[in-house]
Amino acid sequence: MLLCIDCGNTNTVFSIWDGQKFLCTLRTSTHHKRTADQYFTWYSTLIRHHQIDADITDVIISSTVPRVVFNLRVFTDRYFNCRPLVVGKPECALPHAPRVDVGTQVGPDRLVNTAGAFDRHGGNLIVVDFGTATTFDVVAADGAYEGGVISPGVNLSLEALHMAAAALPHVDVTMPPQVIGTNTVDCIQSGVFWGYIGLVQGVCHRIQTEYAAKMKIIATGGLAPLFAQGEDLFDSFEDDLTMHGLTVIHAYNKEVGAI
Repeated sequence: MLLCIDCGNTNTVFSIWDGQKFLCTLRTSTHHKRTADQYFTWYSTLIRHHQIDADITDVIISSTVPRVVFNLRVFTDRYFNCRPLVVGKPECALPHAPRVDVGTQVGPDRLVNTAGAFDRHGGNLIVVDFGTATTFDVVAADGAYEGGVISPGVNLSLEALHMAAAALPHVDVTMPPQVIGTNTVDCIQSGVFWGYIGLVQGVCHRIQTEYAAKMKIIATGGLAPLFAQGEDLFDSFEDDLTMHGLTVIHAYNKEVGAI
């Protein structure tokens, strides 16, 4: 079985793939000081809870936090006796090489989302990922990553607003009852919610204008369903897009003999 690990700035997600479906998905906070033994204690406890007998033979990792990769490598080597495939490293082949400026390092999460989205939808896509940052990734007709946009994430923006303006409370992200707020909380929620609706609409429109093509818009990330309430923003929402992309990249490396 394949263990897919997606390590983001906020959370780290483990999913077990049996070749046809994901048996379970486990989530923990990202912490670069977590040791290999701590990972295994957490992992094995939850596996027992889910009553899954998982014989892990392969591991693939995507990490936007470089400092955690070493302990994850130790974890996979010590407890599964295998060397993980790490997206973004030279030994990890991609189905389609990204077309970006020479010397540019593309975030592994963006490469993985590109592979997963192209496998499911073909090319000419915009992938909007609502994570710690809100990213827009352009997937070409042939499946290559061709660049995109990075903007502050929703929760990051709320936290910055709360920290910079002491009088403003910390609020949850939700769809406000109306655009014009009649109290402080509604005003903040309206600004964040409708502000990000406008951001998505505006950026996607400008990408399609610049690309001179009609493009499907695929959303992923925990807050995507929330923003889908406001307008008809997305053609598809997929909460497992990153994990699916990891299985696609792993299968491609097996196919070309890289592992």
